[in-house]
Amino acid sequence: MSVSVPDGPAIVAGYEYRLQLEADSPVFPTSCALAAQIRAKVSDSSVIATLTTANGGLARISDTVVEITIPAAATANLPPGSAVMDMVRTDLDPDRHLNFILEIPVIRPVTRGL
Repeated sequence: MSVSVPDGPAIVAGYEYRLQLEADSPVFPTSCALAAQIRAKVSDSSVIATLTTANGGLARISDTVVEITIPAAATANLPPGSAVMDMVRTDLDPDRHLNFILEIPVIRPVTRGL
């Protein structure tokens, strides 16, 4: 399943990005560990950023809500257009893909390089 964020905030290249995702069911239990990779396109071999619950890029808010934080240093490497990510629970054996791909618009800001 692919999910786009047309009504949510765009990633502004060079600035920190935050987005909360809400699931229909409790897929983020208290003990879960999550990982995600950000790429410019699904087919790209290079990873722009790896987000995890351990590095603070993914934060469990509740059993149904997770917050994504992409640091400014990572968004600076994104070309205008869009970026993609998915999410995997790494606390399970084997790891479990959460069955979505998120495509987020990326824009180049007018105010940059401050």
